[in-house]
Amino acid sequence: MAVEAGYIVLLLLQLQRESRSWDKSTRLSQEGAGVYTIDVVGLTIRPGSTVQSGTPVTLRCQVRVSHDNIPHLEHEFQLRQDDVLIYSSTTKEDSITYDLDPARAADSGSYECRVTVKDRSKASFSKILEVTGLQAPILYLNKTSPYESEEFTAACSAPEEKGSLVFRFYQKFRTGEPQRIKQTAATGNSSETTLVLRAIGDSFLYCDYEVNLVSGARRSNRSNEITVIVKGLYISPIMNVLPSLDVFECEILEVVCKVINPLKNIDVFLTKGRRILKQAPVSLSHRFTAQEGDSGELVCKAEWGNVQKETYRTITVKELFSKPHLTVRTTDIFEGDRFELTCSVSIYVAERISNESMRFSIYKDNVKLTSAASYATVANPSKNGNYTCKATASSLTHCFVEKESHAVVVKAKVPVSKPMLSVVGGTLVLGKRFQLLCHSDSGTLPITYTLNSPGPLAQSSVVSKPGEEAIFSFSAIYKTSDLNSFLCHAKNSEHRPPMIGTGQQLLLSTIIEPVSIPVLMVLPGAGDVSEGQDVTLVCSVVRGTPPISFSWFHTETEGALFSQTSEKLKGSYSISNVRGEQRGQYYCVGNNPANATKQSLIITIGVKLAGWKKGLIAVAVFCILLILALVLIVALKRRLLLFKRKRTGELSV
Repeated sequence: MAVEAGYIVLLLLQLQRESRSWDKSTRLSQEGAGVYTIDVVGLTIRPGSTVQSGTPVTLRCQVRVSHDNIPHLEHEFQLRQDDVLIYSSTTKEDSITYDLDPARAADSGSYECRVTVKDRSKASFSKILEVTGLQAPILYLNKTSPYESEEFTAACSAPEEKGSLVFRFYQKFRTGEPQRIKQTAATGNSSETTLVLRAIGDSFLYCDYEVNLVSGARRSNRSNEITVIVKGLYISPIMNVLPSLDVFECEILEVVCKVINPLKNIDVFLTKGRRILKQAPVSLSHRFTAQEGDSGELVCKAEWGNVQKETYRTITVKELFSKPHLTVRTTDIFEGDRFELTCSVSIYVAERISNESMRFSIYKDNVKLTSAASYATVANPSKNGNYTCKATASSLTHCFVEKESHAVVVKAKVPVSKPMLSVVGGTLVLGKRFQLLCHSDSGTLPITYTLNSPGPLAQSSVVSKPGEEAIFSFSAIYKTSDLNSFLCHAKNSEHRPPMIGTGQQLLLSTIIEPVSIPVLMVLPGAGDVSEGQDVTLVCSVVRGTPPISFSWFHTETEGALFSQTSEKLKGSYSISNVRGEQRGQYYCVGNNPANATKQSLIITIGVKLAGWKKGLIAVAVFCILLILALVLIVALKRRLLLFKRKRTGELSV
């Protein structure tokens, strides 16, 4: 009764606080003729907010709604733990209850109740429930005296707990700290797993668990301890190899593998590498003929359930004769050369091989060529291929042995052909740098090209890839005859003389000789030119590959006066009816495809007056002189007259 009275007081206080702030927290709505408001939502936890694990706990959610006589008003209750919905109910009652019977650690958390009435909702204050304590787990083993490495079942359970549990299994010896041997996650309140113990002797096993909550993980106490005695499993097999571990090819080997004092359901295996040679229960015997490649480690394995024991022996199989070796006496083989193949063995145990039973044979591309130890032929394309040889022999026990050599690839090389010399670009300009290409149409790479030139040093280039070229650079030559001094040596064998190409092939290339310094001449002559005459300017060169371009210039005039292209070594430019203003300095230039322009010396041309102009000038000069003489005479006469008059006056005075 006291608890109920306290709850009523709290409810009234909360209602009072809600009524003071109704204008902020209460919404009113009119649906038809009804008006309502949610006054308060309350949540209580009985018997208290902190309880011991196993205690029954009741959560009660109550709502109070004020309304305008709305009949059959329904309330939708939602109860949440840590914001996760755990219960919901729609009822006309104003309260619901939710029981945790009994409450466990997983029920700890923050609880909240929310009530929805039509289109309005209101939540209670959150309340914390703390459930203390965890149930001690129970450990169960289906076998307490297992053999070493034998699997057995262990189960750990906490039947009264709930939630997300993680179980751990521990082993504790009489001395030392406990060791965790396994951890499992279970969806329920128990976990069953398989354990394997390898240490022989007694020890203790126990388990515990951990539950994960929003507030953090909680760990249980230990379970009951169970004493486990691990028994030794003595099933290691024995293995004998007869006649011995070291044998020759073709000998019969017998391997015996068995277990002494076996258990039920035990199997033995004989393996080599990862291959099982034989399998049988309890014991086995395996006979085989030793062959090359059988050397190695044999394993005898005994298996009982998932327990395994192993014994090892290493056998060595010696060869009656070694793997044959095929050799070629001539390694640098060219087409037309004679070569010989020889088949031989390096190891031969004569005392274990029948007399004269060794046989050799040589094959080309798996086709037998001869039943002899050697084979000779002449290299040509049809003889290229993969050559092998086989050696066969019979042992004293009438065992037949055949071995094959590694393949020898024979591919005859093609001798280098006579090289050809050519000018890179096809055009050689005398007096300028140039490049020469040395090339052979056939020949197996690599090919070494060596070019001898008029210079003191020879140049070499090695062509080792298809598409590569041997190109040599040179400074200028000034005479076409110098091309005869170029020699190209091509070589692709140390034992063959080089093939030689001469520079005479270069004469077939386009050779351009630059023009020499041109000479400018004036016809009829630079000093005998009179106005009105015709003058010819002749520009000529001593050397130069046609066509040659000639141009004439006047030093006082911009640009060329005239240009001409000629297939000859000279060109001319004519000036008709020479005028006085055409006198002055002239020069010409010459050029050809070598693109090396040369200029002549400058010459001066003087233009004399015409004859009629000279006569006219003479008459004019005579007239001027005559007039000057008359003027002087008149002036002298006047002066003499004035002098006489003056003298007469002086005398009269």
